[in-house]
Amino acid sequence: MKRKLLGVTILCLAAISPVLGQTAKGKGKTFVLKAARMFDGKSNSLTTPGLVVVVDDKIAAVGAKASVPSGAEVIDLGDATLLPGFIDAHTHLTSMYSDDWKQAALDKLQKTIPEQALDASANARVTLMAGFTTVRDVGSSNYLDVALRNAIRDGVVPGPRMLVTVHAIGSTGGHCDWEGGYRQGLFGKESDPLEGVINGPEQARYAVRLDHKYGADMIKVCATGGVLSLTDDVDTPQLTQEELNAIVDEAHALRRKTAAHAHGNEGAKRAIRAGIDSIEHGSFMDDEALDMMKQHGTYLVPTLIAGDSLREKIDKGLYLPPPIVAKTKAALAARSQMFRHALAKGVKIGFGTDAGVYAHGRNAEEFHLMVDLGMKPIDALRSAASSDAELLGLQDKIGALEPGKLADVVGVPGDPVENVRQTEHVVFVMKEGIVYKNARAK
Repeated sequence: MKRKLLGVTILCLAAISPVLGQTAKGKGKTFVLKAARMFDGKSNSLTTPGLVVVVDDKIAAVGAKASVPSGAEVIDLGDATLLPGFIDAHTHLTSMYSDDWKQAALDKLQKTIPEQALDASANARVTLMAGFTTVRDVGSSNYLDVALRNAIRDGVVPGPRMLVTVHAIGSTGGHCDWEGGYRQGLFGKESDPLEGVINGPEQARYAVRLDHKYGADMIKVCATGGVLSLTDDVDTPQLTQEELNAIVDEAHALRRKTAAHAHGNEGAKRAIRAGIDSIEHGSFMDDEALDMMKQHGTYLVPTLIAGDSLREKIDKGLYLPPPIVAKTKAALAARSQMFRHALAKGVKIGFGTDAGVYAHGRNAEEFHLMVDLGMKPIDALRSAASSDAELLGLQDKIGALEPGKLADVVGVPGDPVENVRQTEHVVFVMKEGIVYKNARAK
């Protein structure tokens, strides 16, 4: 039955954009992109002027001394800045955002899988138009993320390049057990490793293998409680050291990177000891945990905008279940100090937002939240470029404007180092040599 639904899903996705399906990733096109300035994704400053030569789907040359091929299409963005396509290392493109918590919960139960797939394709397009050409999607269901990844890859629908998890892996009753908060027996059986819910190291390995079998590019675990789950405290550890060791060991053996949802301190430490590649959120981590991250080279992906979005709902008087309100306030009270300490200690910081907790397309607001807490603007820009590319293991393909990299290029007005909120006003988007947005077309 699931395979039939997946087939219907792909047919629905294919109906959205037949034109894109006929385009072969920029083949046969040469562009010269010009702007007043450029950020290459790695340096500590901008360069002037900005110039990027694109041949087919790759960057051929950059900088003022680059040779301009005859017959190339020139796109001059004027007083703007060229940057590598933004990367978001923590999204949920298959989750629809809603201000109405109760309606959103009902929609998850009532909407068919094909309808959810159509919603997801809309989220993907909005994300791409906001300048995000690559995302790490860290939790889905019904193989929606796999279908969306494949449809984008094949040019059926517009969207960012996706690395997907299939399911996030967690314990019974934990943050990754989506049945938490519903009455026993409602869904006919208890959630199991096929849905990412495990108990014990052997089931942990089995769940990793199942995710790998069905298309996972990476493995996501829930090492602690979460803000939006109804049956746990936000900071409690939810996987044993042995379970986390098994998950990370199995994932790395399969050449899959790992990420751990971890607000709580003890759960984060267990994940770091296991060799996790990144800690997501990290709200309650203490200096010892941050020192461990520094020692192991573990990335922090802070997802600041997720907490701010929930704060907005609370301030507006929108309904959230009382346990979620309490956990939101606790996480917000702790996360700013944690982030500042991580900066001071030189912990590697990646860019990720938890898109879906807030409205898709607002991803770039994370930049100013990082800067507001003390991060230098150029470092914030780098976090969504070369830093995230390294985290995803794609540094040989994306994350920098340099010859040989895929032609993922965005343009923002003015100087984003002087005002990092310019990243929220993307005027140009190119992915793999295809122009998806040019708000300054002449």
